Amino acid sequence: MPYFKRHIDDQLQAWKTTPHRKPLLIRGARQVGKSTAVRELGKSFRYFLEINLERQPDLRQLFTPNIDVKKTCENLSGTLHTPIIPGETLLFIDEIQMCKEAIMSLRYFKEDYPELHVIAAGSLLEFALEELPSFGVGRIRSLHMYPFSFDEFLMAQGLDLMVDYKKKATSEEPLPELAHKNLIDQLRSFYLVGGMPAAVAEWVETHSYLEVSRIHTDILETYQDDFAKYKKRVSPVLLRQALRSVALQAGSKFVYAAVASDLRSSVVKDALHLLTLAGLILPVKHSSANGLPLGAEENSNYVKYLFFDLGVMLTMLGAPASDTLLASEIEFVNKGAASEMFAGLELAKYADCYQKTDLHYWQNNTKNSLAEVDYLTVKNGHVLPVEVKASTQGSMQSLWVFLRKHHLQQAVRTSLENFGAFVYCDKDDENAERHVKVLPLYALSNL
Repeated sequence: MPYFKRHIDDQLQAWKTTPHRKPLLIRGARQVGKSTAVRELGKSFRYFLEINLERQPDLRQLFTPNIDVKKTCENLSGTLHTPIIPGETLLFIDEIQMCKEAIMSLRYFKEDYPELHVIAAGSLLEFALEELPSFGVGRIRSLHMYPFSFDEFLMAQGLDLMVDYKKKATSEEPLPELAHKNLIDQLRSFYLVGGMPAAVAEWVETHSYLEVSRIHTDILETYQDDFAKYKKRVSPVLLRQALRSVALQAGSKFVYAAVASDLRSSVVKDALHLLTLAGLILPVKHSSANGLPLGAEENSNYVKYLFFDLGVMLTMLGAPASDTLLASEIEFVNKGAASEMFAGLELAKYADCYQKTDLHYWQNNTKNSLAEVDYLTVKNGHVLPVEVKASTQGSMQSLWVFLRKHHLQQAVRTSLENFGAFVYCDKDDENAERHVKVLPLYALSNL
């Protein structure tokens, strides 16, 4: 399978040349492309040594509590017949979650062997890290990775110029209608294909939604096979129910009773916590948004969840697997919940990869008020609300309520519209002039 460029590639190259780098721990759900990206980076080194602590269990014994990392590297080099030379070798420790001592050893690479390039990754890594809360504070750098973004999906098809073109568009200079329509068509495909590397590769090769849906099914089976490994206190059956419920409740405040009415909410919350650790769902937490940081005013009683990949979710919910389906089925991909989920995932994918992404939304808790803003971001030190519309129409009453309540002047509306803007003089708030930029859903990376 050819390698498709990822946003993470530039970050890895920058890490490679940083003089005071730390060992890198790549975190993310299974099959999002962590190992593939590291192997691509390995091509820029003279030597690349990859070890897999799941497939090569005998190597775990080299990682001991009182480890001498230089001696360990000598043993690895001699055993696997690959030179380990600082500046010339990239050491990649994959499936590191299989050995907690190996995770703990990363700090000693920083302290005792900082000149060596070391990267680690693993499936279900967050479960191991949760039990090692202080495994390497200040000595290890984490990098978070997600499935393909929409821009990466375009680049995988050789449409780099299309990505550059839309990034130059503005409210004052929107895209020509033909270019806008072409991007909407690509977006429609991305809704169904999603961003899992195997699904994207299948789409690039075959352009068959049927074959892509089969890849999705395989991915779901792999994840569900993992459920037995999560933790014994939550049954695999409940994890499957919770994951499906997240898909069914996309775009809405999560109702725990909808998962299983006969279970306590605390049990369901435990299942959701494990699915979050595995990277299969992303919480979107309510914030009053009266100031920064947004997390300072979270309300744990109001949480939405995003399914990790829109294409996989639609397959799981029974989207018809047909290569003739979507030529005219625009309403199918214009459902509000799907567009809201796509927007949230895009915001997470374009966020700072060196920080764990926290997503927030706002809901007016005043009695008899239904005002809600889909996402809250931060730009230039100020809260920036983002309202998602599934098509080219829809009022912005909730957005106006939020802006007035928080005395803000800037907001974003993202939809299937072309680039544009609204200006509104609010006579009810000291004649404040409010500006709403219209950003197509396909251009969320412009933020």
